[in-house]
Amino acid sequence: MSLQEIFATRATRMKASEIRELLKLLDQPDIISFAGGIPDPDLFPTTAFQEAFADSLTGPLANQGLQYSPSEGHTPLRQWIATHMQTLGIPATSDNILITSGSQQALDYLGKLFLSPGDTALIGWPTYLGALGAFNAYEPRYDKLDPLSNRSGADYAADAENAGGKAKFAYLSVDFANPTGATVSHAARERVIDLADEMDIAIIEDAAYQSLRFDGEAIPPILAIEAARKNGDLEACRTIYCGSFSKTLSPGLRVGWVCAAQPVIAQLVLMKQAADLHSASLNQIAICKVAETHFDSHIATIRNAYRARRDAMLKALEEHMPKGVSWTKPEGGMFIWVTLPDGLDGAELLKRSLETERVAFVPGHAFFADGSGRNTVRLSYSTSTEDKIRTGVARWGKLVKAAIAR
Repeated sequence: MSLQEIFATRATRMKASEIRELLKLLDQPDIISFAGGIPDPDLFPTTAFQEAFADSLTGPLANQGLQYSPSEGHTPLRQWIATHMQTLGIPATSDNILITSGSQQALDYLGKLFLSPGDTALIGWPTYLGALGAFNAYEPRYDKLDPLSNRSGADYAADAENAGGKAKFAYLSVDFANPTGATVSHAARERVIDLADEMDIAIIEDAAYQSLRFDGEAIPPILAIEAARKNGDLEACRTIYCGSFSKTLSPGLRVGWVCAAQPVIAQLVLMKQAADLHSASLNQIAICKVAETHFDSHIATIRNAYRARRDAMLKALEEHMPKGVSWTKPEGGMFIWVTLPDGLDGAELLKRSLETERVAFVPGHAFFADGSGRNTVRLSYSTSTEDKIRTGVARWGKLVKAAIAR
């Protein structure tokens, strides 16, 4: 007997993350990696966490940290997040906040909440690979979300119905998106709200990189724009904001959050209770302590570090990329998106790069729901020094030039 024969049909939609698989290769010390897109561990606020965990394991907090906690999350942390949301123009209270095990868990819950097999999710082309992984298990159809095109809500809805389901939500990574580094414009955010109102669907706003702005003027979150439209009534909003401490304080503690209208939060709490009861109590308490005392100063530190690395990579690309290659110029975040000439394959280029140049990156096709985009590549500058960035881009540029000349 093979248990695979009785797996649910959704299991056929689950695929290994190409990025997670690629990370396994990167322990080799001679590889310069632009692949991971993860925070630099040398920048973690380690001392602050050491103190926070020590404090969390003394006195009454020790009992809280080692005990079960409410499914909604640690109350002081939810209150801190609600106050943080208010600084972004979102009129949240702690009742609008659910703590999740990273924002990845939030995406999984939202896919489960909204998607029946055959329903349509409107997404970017490309989009965050983790979102595809989260949604795929619920057997959706994908349609390309292009807010500033001339497609109407009725057109999106008709295509979804013709495919045998309904459009359920629009998913956007709004600031310095993974993988492109692009930011959704104010006009596009407004238009997404218009489309969602027209179609009566949800908006999932993935704001994992929102705090990592280096340049330019901050754009209000979609949820803030919608709340302002609806006279400050968060309960009337259809936008669901997914935040995370993974890119700011620590990814390993797995603490994220959802901010939304209370009926949505209540339903997600039921899912949380069924899945894992609650996120780790001790981790939530420690994150809360560090956020309360170090968040703003730590954000300033990592912004400065990542800005310098982004600048080094952009300058190196200008120096070493041949004609016919283009790339994004992000105002923050961790990523630069490179488009190669037609005919080049990012996956094949990666194979050669690892063999000859010892430089790693992520082929772009994994970020497209239909597997297109073979001539695209995602580069991350977050974990490399400026010297390594210059060396790695120079090596990779030599490889790209040779590939184009073939």
